Amino acid sequence: MALPIAPFRPRLFSALQGYDRARFAKDFAAGLTVAVVALPLAMAFAIASGLKPEAGLFTAIIAGFIISALGGSRVQIGGPAGAFIVIVYGIVERYGVGNLIIATAMSGVLLFLMGLFKLGTLVRFIPISVIIGFTNGIAVLIALSQVKDFLGLTVPKMPGDFFGILGALYGHLHTVNWWAVGVAVVSLAIVIGWQRWLPSLGPKVQFSGKLSTVPGSIVALVVATLVVGVFKLPVETIGSKFGGIPAALPAFQLPNFSWESARFLLMPTITLALLGAIESLLCARVADGVIGDRHDPNQELMAQGAANFVTPFFGGMPATGTIARTMTNVKSGATSPVAGMVHALALLLVILVAAPLAGSIPLACLAAILMFVAWNMGEWCEFAHLKNYRMPYRVTLVAVFLLTVIFDLTVAVEFGIFAACITFIYRISNLSRAERLGASDEVELAGRGEQMQAWRLYGAIFFGATKLVEELEDHLPPHTLVLDLKNVIYVDSTGAEALENLVRTCRKQGVRLVVSGLINQPHDIARRTGLLELITAQSPDDLQPDVAHAIDAAVAGLPPRPDDAAELGYSGA
Repeated sequence: MALPIAPFRPRLFSALQGYDRARFAKDFAAGLTVAVVALPLAMAFAIASGLKPEAGLFTAIIAGFIISALGGSRVQIGGPAGAFIVIVYGIVERYGVGNLIIATAMSGVLLFLMGLFKLGTLVRFIPISVIIGFTNGIAVLIALSQVKDFLGLTVPKMPGDFFGILGALYGHLHTVNWWAVGVAVVSLAIVIGWQRWLPSLGPKVQFSGKLSTVPGSIVALVVATLVVGVFKLPVETIGSKFGGIPAALPAFQLPNFSWESARFLLMPTITLALLGAIESLLCARVADGVIGDRHDPNQELMAQGAANFVTPFFGGMPATGTIARTMTNVKSGATSPVAGMVHALALLLVILVAAPLAGSIPLACLAAILMFVAWNMGEWCEFAHLKNYRMPYRVTLVAVFLLTVIFDLTVAVEFGIFAACITFIYRISNLSRAERLGASDEVELAGRGEQMQAWRLYGAIFFGATKLVEELEDHLPPHTLVLDLKNVIYVDSTGAEALENLVRTCRKQGVRLVVSGLINQPHDIARRTGLLELITAQSPDDLQPDVAHAIDAAVAGLPPRPDDAAELGYSGA
């Protein structure tokens, strides 16, 4: 049987049908606006991940262009994202930048294969409790990782674990740079207040409406850079720490492959792929709700895979769909993937023309911007709403959150999915039930409780619900058992085996088993496993289409009752 292969159809092709100058003008303006938003975020995400700032810019340019050109969404903007900071920092800390390239490229291959084999919809099966738990945990870690630059602390080497970070920050509190604190606080105030309070001024301030369309992060970046440069404030900048940003894209380079370290990259690679898939598809779904469209999840994953395979070999980092930049794109009037491609080309122009200016950007300002991103990234109200949910949801969300913060993102996701699976199995098994039929259900059952029993099963007979069949097996009637499976929607191989054991036990104890209502999937697996043949081995009448015929067949095979004999004229002597 052929594997289900998804067709490779980038949304760009269909979006360009009927494309005209008016639409291009909208896409061009939207792309420029998104580039302004992406510029500080790309550098900040790279620095927080333990990389040079240009890594974020290269990713926004190369991956952003590829994701827009090959993706399955009309408005999705790809690039570096906050969700990757923790896992990227951990890979760089443990295995080095060379192995980050390998892990990112391998995650790209996984993403492409996920899309190729139509697994895009399966990502949606990850429970919301797991997504909220690790999203909030990542937000806390992002904010915590920025405390050093926010306070201007002098820490030679920041550890990657939670308690190590806390210890390093506490041990170097005496090195607080109050100039950096001032720059960070003012930058954070500008970022928060620019879009929140400027529009409310309305007619009191001329051009307030137009000014509010400029991202607060850019305003903070320009103000902080000018203040630090004009007054020569003693704060750390991109230039002082990284030596500035090169005014050109890097050449293709292959990493030094080491099997000794690369063999440990399997779980980080899977985590990068899952995070990339979750982030991009959730982002695309949000955008669909705003623009009234529907994205192709499989094509989007293939585009994400191509971007993550190519970008690391040109100095980039992992990329995915980004909600802030995508929503900026939507609100700016984008109509097609051309807007995302314009955003990438605009960032390329910035690197080629204005790269030397980036060296003066203070790290305290970027830390403030990331603090704001972390706050907006988390769904903090969900903690207050936990009391409205059942205990499994609470435990899963809180456990994933704590594991993400304290231990490791990979462990948190693994635990979350495992806990969600166990919870799901438990709940589905509780939905499966067995109900005994009586005379009120079928008249023929009146007065025959001592000879036969009739049971109707509901739900699914699978490995988590075989106890229903086992309980019937432990309490068999003396002569005949009727089993109605009309309301059974699913039977797995374990459930089929449990039914086979029930048939064999009935035969050993001399109890006749009549089965009815096998349809659709339960009938198919009963045929494939040999259960149908086993049921009808003694008599074809032991398999009936419905419970009424099953009870008639069962009653016909019962020995006469004493009152039946009297009615027929027997004295019993």
